[in-house]
Amino acid sequence: MNAASLLGYVSSLLNMHRIETILIGNAAAALDGAPVTTDDLDFLFRPTPKNIGKLEEIVREIGSSLTQPHYPLSHLYRFVEPQSGVQIDLMGTVYGVRSFESLRSRAIRTTIDGQPVTVASLGDVIAMKKAANRKKDLAVLPVLEETFRAAEVEKKRP
Repeated sequence: MNAASLLGYVSSLLNMHRIETILIGNAAAALDGAPVTTDDLDFLFRPTPKNIGKLEEIVREIGSSLTQPHYPLSHLYRFVEPQSGVQIDLMGTVYGVRSFESLRSRAIRTTIDGQPVTVASLGDVIAMKKAANRKKDLAVLPVLEETFRAAEVEKKRP
């Protein structure tokens, strides 16, 4: 399974169960043109009891399990897609973002393998990584910032 079809498949599960998400992290940056890779898919979502119940339905359907690696310190929910072994992280909060609504207002709506996907803007991904201040996030910042600057220059061209 390639990255696009995996993202399309995971998006189909989330869409089918009506869990509104925003793709964040390096996967979002890559879709916005940054030359980066990732070994997981990260999403922001609303961690309501109803949505968590829907996540539990998804993982039962695909033969996985839902975990909370940093419970009770965070609203991080994780499962592994069994065919690919790729980790899927759904976060209720992330550093550098005021709210789900504010992030969504700047996000890009696209389609991957026929599935609608809402993708955080590169500027927001950069802000999240700066605010998280983790070594792995800081290491990728120069690449993301250069991609962002190049895109801004391209927008200004007639």
